[in-house]
Amino acid sequence: MKKGKQNTICDIAGIRVGHKTCSHENIQTGVSILIPREDIFMHKCPAAVHVINGYGKTTGLLQIEELGTLESPIALTNTLSVGIVQQALVKYMLKQNKEIGLSAGTINVVVGECNDSYLNDIRACAVCEQDVYDAIQNASADFALGSAGAGRGMSCFEMKGGIGSSSRIVSIGRQNYTIGALVLTNFGRKQDFSFSSYDFSTFTDSSVEQGSIIILLATDIPLSSRQLKRLCKRMPIALAKTGSWMGNGSGDIVIAFSTGVDIPHFDAAPFQERTILNESYIDLVFRAGIEACEEAIYSSLLQAQTTIGRDGHIRYSLQDTLKKMQKTTDQKR
Repeated sequence: MKKGKQNTICDIAGIRVGHKTCSHENIQTGVSILIPREDIFMHKCPAAVHVINGYGKTTGLLQIEELGTLESPIALTNTLSVGIVQQALVKYMLKQNKEIGLSAGTINVVVGECNDSYLNDIRACAVCEQDVYDAIQNASADFALGSAGAGRGMSCFEMKGGIGSSSRIVSIGRQNYTIGALVLTNFGRKQDFSFSSYDFSTFTDSSVEQGSIIILLATDIPLSSRQLKRLCKRMPIALAKTGSWMGNGSGDIVIAFSTGVDIPHFDAAPFQERTILNESYIDLVFRAGIEACEEAIYSSLLQAQTTIGRDGHIRYSLQDTLKKMQKTTDQKR
């Protein structure tokens, strides 16, 4: 399907992404922030979540599941930094809106995580509140992929993973809409990796599959939370196409939202009217979401750099791995 202009989730107007990367010897980690729209608390987005495999510590999922709305930026970080990132995001939202905790009720912030302890000294708990504020300050429509922010210490198919993104354009009713994906990849065995015409099955020293992925999906198509839930449930297809089989120890979580609907926080009307997609057209959304997610996973690998981290552990980039494979093939010839 046709790709967006930047081929990232920021092809959807109003979305911004920012990073703060922490990289020093054994510390290889960071924070990434996705801002769905300005004043997201007062102008919520319909949203949904789907837990493919629940070995994860993401916060904020219960309220999205119950109410079907997103009311905060989405932060990504490492497993043991969820608490401090959540607190920093709460403080940021309190500063942005003086009514939170008073006349407007409290705030449900969303923080996703993956375990980067192979490359990062996760026990050091190096991420601090200022890193969250810096990531928010750095947020823009033009953002780094690969080994940036929360992706700094992540591994994918036993190579260097991290932040990936992609987008697809769909035409519905003579109007073009966009579906975008942003992923934090930290999963997979090298021998299972499916990429182009390369054969990774010769790698047999892989460990058990126990990685994770956070998948963020966004669209400007007016969708209900129920329709977004249906979209989320299709993402295992994208994972499987890359070679993942979502092992027992994986945390595979999908969060989707639509900027095509504005849900005001204060709305006294007893009934609300909203335009949502006719489901006769939703197959286009499913296909676009699957394609965007699959390419986002590949982009997290293609944009990452070989990284040396904790105790000398190394994750080679996909680019460097392919060069090594080609060199080995040439030598055999």
